[in-house]
Amino acid sequence: MLTTPSKLARLRSTVLAAVAGAALLAAGTQAARAEFINVLTGGTSGVYYPLGVALTKIYAESIPDARPTAQATKASVENLNLLDSGKGEIAFTLGDSLGLAWAGDADAGFKKKLEGLRTVAAIYPNYIQVVASQESGIKTLADLKGKRVSVGAAKSGTEINARAILGAAGLSYDDLGKVEYLPFAESVELMKNRQLDATLQSAGLGVASIRDLASSVPITVVEVPAADVEKIGLPYVAVTIPAGTYSGQEADVSTAGVQNFLVTRADLSDDLVYAMTKSMFDHLDQMAAAHSAAKGITIEGAAKDSPVPLHPGAERFYKEKGAM
Repeated sequence: MLTTPSKLARLRSTVLAAVAGAALLAAGTQAARAEFINVLTGGTSGVYYPLGVALTKIYAESIPDARPTAQATKASVENLNLLDSGKGEIAFTLGDSLGLAWAGDADAGFKKKLEGLRTVAAIYPNYIQVVASQESGIKTLADLKGKRVSVGAAKSGTEINARAILGAAGLSYDDLGKVEYLPFAESVELMKNRQLDATLQSAGLGVASIRDLASSVPITVVEVPAADVEKIGLPYVAVTIPAGTYSGQEADVSTAGVQNFLVTRADLSDDLVYAMTKSMFDHLDQMAAAHSAAKGITIEGAAKDSPVPLHPGAERFYKEKGAM
C-alpha cells in the first residue's frame, strides 16, 4: 500500500512532536534535579561577599547539579529574614544577630521568632572596627560625642554591634552629632569627602573598605577597651587588631569580636546541607584565597557555641570527622 504525501507529512509531524515532547520532559527532569543554592552575603566591600562568591564556585564544582548564586545584601539581619522567607539556602550572619532572630527581637528587626533557622558552621570572628579620620581628633570612644558617625545600615548586624559598643562606653545615638546609617563603602566615601568623622564596621580583619580609607586619608583605629567588652558579655569577646592591619596603624588595638556563622533552613534536605558543609571544609584553601578572614575557619570550632541548633546534615558531617 502506497503512502500519500499527506500521510507522510502527518507521520513526520507526529514524530517531531514526540521528539519535542521527549526533549521537554528531559529538560523538566533536569530542572527538577538542579539544586538551586542562593548564598546570602553582605555588601560588596565587606568580607561576606567575597567569601560567598568563593562558596558558589566551590558548590558549582563539588555538588552535582548545583546551581549556586551569590546575592549582595545588607548582611546579618536581612539575610536571616530572607532565609526565613525561603529566599536563600545559606547565609552569613553575626552570632548576636542570630540569637536575636531566634528570640524574635522586634527592636533588632525580627517580627517573629525565626524558629526554622539551623546552623551550618561557626566560621571566623568579626572585629568591631571603629575608625576615625586623624583630622577629627577622635582617639577614644568618649571622643565620638558630638561627632558625625556611621553605624552601619539600619538594623544591620553592624548597627546592632554599634548600639552595644556605644552603650558599654556610656554613649547613645543622642550623644553623637550626627548618625548615618550607611553600608561600609558609602561610609568610607563620606569620610574621604570630610562629611563624616568616624565609621564603625563589623567585619573580618583587613576589610576592603577600611583598607581603601586608610590608603586615602590618615586614620585612627579607636580602641574598644576590654573592660567595655566585658560589660557587654557573650557573644562579645576581647580581641586585638594587630599592628599593620591597615596603612598607618602602627600599634596593636584592642577591640571586641563577635563570632560569625553560616546558617540554613530546617527544611533543606540533610543530604544537601551535608554536601554544602563538606565541600566548604574540603576547599578551605579557596575560601582563604578569597579573603584572609577565612583562615579563622576550623573544623574543630565549627559545631560550637551557636544560639540555634545544628542542621542534621551538618551534624552528620561533624560526627564523621570527630568534631562534635
